[in-house]
Amino acid sequence: MEYRHTQWGYTAIPTFLFFGIIIPVAAADDEASTLFTAAMIAFTVVLLAIVLLFSRLEVTVNNRRIVTAFGFGRPHREIDLTDVTAVRQARNTWLQGWGIRKISRGWMYNVWGLDAVEVDLPSEKVFRIGTNDPENLLAAISLQIRP
Repeated sequence: MEYRHTQWGYTAIPTFLFFGIIIPVAAADDEASTLFTAAMIAFTVVLLAIVLLFSRLEVTVNNRRIVTAFGFGRPHREIDLTDVTAVRQARNTWLQGWGIRKISRGWMYNVWGLDAVEVDLPSEKVFRIGTNDPENLLAAISLQIRP
């Protein structure tokens, strides 16, 4: 059995619209300097690439590993199920934010919301996966790590 779920980050749409439309229009003002216009366009392109990259998180669980991937497959993380010592449902705080984050005992991938599944790894490290489907993700991992 394979579990596959894609979650979209809702902050990407307004961010994309704001930086993709409003800033280029403002930079194209006739009175703006050429250097300012070029800098704003470069800034917009970089920011839009980052927004697109972190606009979705796909989680796959199969009989060998857990794979989490942002955007178009990068950045991603693969965890062998043989390394998983425990798994549980968790709740993020709003301070932990979205994206790739260092948390107190490990790392977190999250695109939206506060629900998560936390995976215990060797050396007392954790990997927290933000998801809007915590019950099914927890069940999929739990089924695969049973001895």
